[in-house]
Amino acid sequence: MAEAHWYVAHTYSGYENKVKANIEKTIENRHLEDQILEVRVPMQDVMEVKNGAKKQVSKKMFPGYVLINMVMNDDTWYVVRNTRGVTGFVGPGSKPVPLTDAEMRPLGIKADNIVVDFAEGDTVSVIGGVWKDTIGVIQAMNHNKQTVTINVELFGRETPVEISFTDVKKMD
Repeated sequence: MAEAHWYVAHTYSGYENKVKANIEKTIENRHLEDQILEVRVPMQDVMEVKNGAKKQVSKKMFPGYVLINMVMNDDTWYVVRNTRGVTGFVGPGSKPVPLTDAEMRPLGIKADNIVVDFAEGDTVSVIGGVWKDTIGVIQAMNHNKQTVTINVELFGRETPVEISFTDVKKMD
């Protein structure tokens, strides 16, 4: 079976969530769960100031675009391309181009799943990044972002810090 990659579908602006819902419904109806794995509308939290009041709101990172993790073949291409609100895939002509791992990393989406030998409550040592040589206990794990949260002593206080799976190793 072919490998799944992330592709970008161009949509009418403001239709991103409708397109996501329509594709998910089509996946269910046509039983394409093993070919179209995930549909995302990347969001980011931003601070907005209106009438002097600060408010945290979620905004679309890429208005007019939807990310789709899928195995590209004639069926999946047809389903996505002919979904109401989709104007096409990003790529030259009608040939969709998959996103690279480097392009996916800033979105917090990793293509490769890292298998780890630690869990919440384990003591780990940080082996890379800003917190190198720090030791902490894992408070939380985020498998989607492939990060762990450990408490670090900063200015005499326990402070939670998020660190990549690849930057920590389990203590013996």
